[in-house]
Amino acid sequence: MPPVPLLRRRALAVALASGVALLLGGCDPRAATAPQPPQTSGGSALGALAALATARADAVVPTYRRDRFGDGWADLDHDGCGTRQEVLRRDLRDVRFRAGTAGCTVESGVLDDPYSGEQIRFRYGPSTSDDVQIDHVVALADAWRTGASSWTDVEREQFANDPLELLAVDGPLNQAKSSKDAARWLPPEPAARCTYVARQVAVKRRYLLAVTARERVAMQHVLEGCPGEGLPGPADAAVPRQ
Repeated sequence: MPPVPLLRRRALAVALASGVALLLGGCDPRAATAPQPPQTSGGSALGALAALATARADAVVPTYRRDRFGDGWADLDHDGCGTRQEVLRRDLRDVRFRAGTAGCTVESGVLDDPYSGEQIRFRYGPSTSDDVQIDHVVALADAWRTGASSWTDVEREQFANDPLELLAVDGPLNQAKSSKDAARWLPPEPAARCTYVARQVAVKRRYLLAVTARERVAMQHVLEGCPGEGLPGPADAAVPRQ
């Protein structure tokens, strides 16, 4: 993964003062700081959630625009493969690559969908590629509303292509989720919800994003049913190399 852009002074001060990349309670999400360096895994998801700031209901946020997070999938590590292909390579099994793409473009594979528990056979093609889509675990519009609107375009592109923030999932479920946060959408498979919410918390902690009051309640409700849920970290999101 490429290095995260340089921290703004406020973010660095917070990180040094707290020892972890957590938002301070009561912070205005409009003044959210830049993305943080990769954090190590570990710790309670419930504890991390409690430390996230609550987004102000009266905060005025600029209108969300998807293009402020970059133009499609990037190749931030300059290895010739876009982020979508790297996540497919990480999350699918029995992967086969298209000839002539230097092991970059996934031709076929099998996804054990993390949201439904169903098995999806993926095949590259104009009518089949969308069967498996790449979900931004924290929806980009949610990130925008809770802090990312104040970042630079470079920082937003980094966020949109961070493997910790991305999962290969069932295409229709990804469409159903759209820009919803945890208060409005959870995976249909109950057993998947602990891991899903813990990953959202990890992303929000890593990037100093806030949570809305309703989002916090929904996340807490899920995590209280799985109190041993730990936070995923970079090792959980790593993209294997060929």
